[in-house]
Amino acid sequence: MLWKRMACPLAIVLNLFILSATMAAATRVTKQPFGQTSEGSPVDLYTLSDGKIEARIMTYGGIIISLRTPDRNGKLDDIVLGYDSVDKYIAKTPYFGAIVGRYANRLAHGTFQLDGKTYTIPKNDGDNTLHGGIRGFDKVVWSGKQIKGGVELTYVSKDGEEGFPGTLTTKVSYTLSGSALRIEYSAITDKDTVLNLTNHSYFNLAGQGQGDVLGHVLKINASRFTPVDSALIPTGELRPVQGTPFDFRTPHTIGERINADDAQLQLGHGYDHNFVLDHPEGQLAEAAEMYEPTTGRILKVLTTQPGVQLYTGNFLDGSITGKNGRVYGRRSAFCLETQHFPDSPNHPSFPTTELKPGQKFHSVTIFQFSSGSR
Repeated sequence: MLWKRMACPLAIVLNLFILSATMAAATRVTKQPFGQTSEGSPVDLYTLSDGKIEARIMTYGGIIISLRTPDRNGKLDDIVLGYDSVDKYIAKTPYFGAIVGRYANRLAHGTFQLDGKTYTIPKNDGDNTLHGGIRGFDKVVWSGKQIKGGVELTYVSKDGEEGFPGTLTTKVSYTLSGSALRIEYSAITDKDTVLNLTNHSYFNLAGQGQGDVLGHVLKINASRFTPVDSALIPTGELRPVQGTPFDFRTPHTIGERINADDAQLQLGHGYDHNFVLDHPEGQLAEAAEMYEPTTGRILKVLTTQPGVQLYTGNFLDGSITGKNGRVYGRRSAFCLETQHFPDSPNHPSFPTTELKPGQKFHSVTIFQFSSGSR
């Protein structure tokens, strides 16, 4: 009789616990105004929280302006570089946290051929085009819509915008679940075009503005990389990483070999190179893992893309003061930009970046967060 009298309250407690856990796991999405552009276009800010991590994304540039994750002791900190206001992003930013397109990374001489026609894109990186030209996807206001677990952003790029052919409709969704931020890209066009999309978040797993990232421990599942020339344009070679400072198939700290006597590192002033991932293109698989020993934070990057660009903040020079008044010095962040290869339209042997009417571009990248000791 005693057990029967206890069973009902115990069942209620268990059910309440399960309900509480379910509710805690559900992602809360809120929206608020976040200023406006110089043209007067309103900018909104979406906050995603699953009870463990919090991501804040604004409609200007689709930028992840903050990403708060716990360390091994449960302490939350913001682990991406950025600014406190939209005005500062507009005034000066090295693509902090942005959606980059139409063509992420570099196009040699600001030109490519498609269907026998030569297209010219504005140069903004010496003799080359970087990240889509002067006004790329990082500098436009996207249309935002709340979806389950996150936000869907849409931008329609008109035929001829920044020199690219075709009216391109792009959708990017950010969703948060199970301590993972999922970024899903899709696009359609009404004319043959080229496309390369990525997110350009600058990470420091010790916390934004908390020194350099040279002690971070990195693993990349790539047996080859694309060496570059003096303008950081791929030579076309897919070079084995074995025996080079680019071999991260087993974990190494970023700083262990970054100053090695290596021509490629000298050209990039550190790591600024595309790695050819070992998994088949289109298959969602782990591309890289980063571990920060002092906090225990771990970032795993999964993607369907064929490449990932490792950039170690070589051109940050202390001239930028970011969130909370923190100064961003050289190599104070790293980027792992999932992508197709740089300058692919000018390298027929690289995986194609062409998109035709009737086709749908689709890719997924997941930033998965955890913490622990090693």
